[in-house]
Amino acid sequence: MQNRRDFLKNTGALALGGLMLPNLADAFIDPKKVKNFGVQLFTTMSVIDKDVEGTLKQIAGIGYKEIESAFSMKGGFYGMKPKEFAKLVSDLGMSWQAHHVSGAPFNRPAPRPAADGAAPAPTRPAMPPMKNLLNNTQEIVDEVAEGGAKYLVCASIPVNKMEEIKLSLEILQKAGEAAKKAGLTFVFHNHTAEFETIEGQRPFDMMASQISPDLLKFELDLAWATKAGVNIPELFQKHPGRFPLFHVKDLNKETQKPVEVGTGYIDFKPIFAAAKTAGVKHFFVEQDGAPSPVDNLTTSFNNLKKIVA
Repeated sequence: MQNRRDFLKNTGALALGGLMLPNLADAFIDPKKVKNFGVQLFTTMSVIDKDVEGTLKQIAGIGYKEIESAFSMKGGFYGMKPKEFAKLVSDLGMSWQAHHVSGAPFNRPAPRPAADGAAPAPTRPAMPPMKNLLNNTQEIVDEVAEGGAKYLVCASIPVNKMEEIKLSLEILQKAGEAAKKAGLTFVFHNHTAEFETIEGQRPFDMMASQISPDLLKFELDLAWATKAGVNIPELFQKHPGRFPLFHVKDLNKETQKPVEVGTGYIDFKPIFAAAKTAGVKHFFVEQDGAPSPVDNLTTSFNNLKKIVA
């Protein structure tokens, strides 16, 4: 399975007994229906480009109400202009809330040469042009604003060396300023690397301390943060109100690979109980490398309803 950081590697609740449950229930839960769970469309990457409208219809049929878009092999917004994509989502009874974009150019690794006598490696499909925040900030901001989404999310950015981190901070600062002028909220999405120490500092801490909360907020990927050893409720206490978006993702304990929500080892209850402190407004279910995306999203949705019931 491939997670987003692997894919962009070189882009170089509600607790049942939680004290905040009543407020969170008022914000997110209708007594008869879960109201605003969403889907990160990276989950459907293996199927969506073959039938964009059909895939979105299936997502709406499950009961999801919000969409967070991502990279598409068709280019643009799944082969569409921003307003066209927004209208399709709206016509299906959902809303387009957020869009993921790379922080720096994606450099696809060259395929390894086949060993002597071995069959040649399969030909990879041609990659469409991928816009990124280093080179295309204003164009990206204008497109997302045109489509009416509220959040522009940096999906991944290089943080493996201090020089990479410093450049990434400049990119995020610039993008945050442009997004704010356009009326968008600029958000950074984490993997595990942002919580690993580089020269005595964690990239996440540098982002949070060196860029104003008015310019940069966070979409916490609950699975990758948990895998990195983060005490998530404590993180919310340290940075209250700075996490408007969650990626609700689960992991298999043995393989550490994404699985349907509710079938892995992530304990969502204490995280959801602290959601008011976090400032969360939108939950997006994501399962990187989902083997059967629609079936997997159905299982996750049904399990989430039980978790927040």
